[in-house]
Amino acid sequence: MGNPVPHDAPVLVIGLGRFGAATAGQLQRQGREVLVVDTDERLVQKWADRVTHAVQADARNIDALRQIGAQEFSVAVVAVGTSLEASVLVTANLADLKIPQIWAKAMSATHGKILARIGAHHVIYPEAEAGERTAHLLTGRMLDFIQFDDDFVLAKLYPPKSIRGVPLKDSGVRTKYRVTVVGVKSPGRPFTYATADTVISNHDLIIVSGASDDVEKFSAL
Repeated sequence: MGNPVPHDAPVLVIGLGRFGAATAGQLQRQGREVLVVDTDERLVQKWADRVTHAVQADARNIDALRQIGAQEFSVAVVAVGTSLEASVLVTANLADLKIPQIWAKAMSATHGKILARIGAHHVIYPEAEAGERTAHLLTGRMLDFIQFDDDFVLAKLYPPKSIRGVPLKDSGVRTKYRVTVVGVKSPGRPFTYATADTVISNHDLIIVSGASDDVEKFSAL
């Protein structure tokens, strides 16, 4: 293993479609140095005053990447739009330039496997993830939902009636439902960590953690 990439390392973002633009915009808001690259001069001009650097270049060409100093970056995001061929070529070029962290957007599981095989360290499925998240939010009481790789989830939801009005240790939330109440938000107050003695009222919101199926069942009580 080489040296870890600094958490504030500059980021190269290739492709200024919706996903690339959203990624670049959020990185800039976080104070990260960002270089965005796209073949579309209009998009590059639009982003020139929003991020640290914006360059018109064809990242399918490894020499074009070298000319803009891509090899100096520790982190790159391949956000190329709908062309599988272009995203594969760009990812392969970044791998050839030995960039330590390559994040690549995939449109399908097959596309993702190809990107991983040619050198992407992290493959992102934004449309699939957004669809799954929406499906979870459409069921039960969930207001927000984050799933991690190992089927561990965090969800924000209205508390089921069965756990209201009694201390958490007496509600059976862990033994009956196999979920943990991590935090509680009362109206007009910030989130606080939950303890065994916390009593949840009718007006509270809660954050719970657990396996996806268990949290799903709990939210639908």
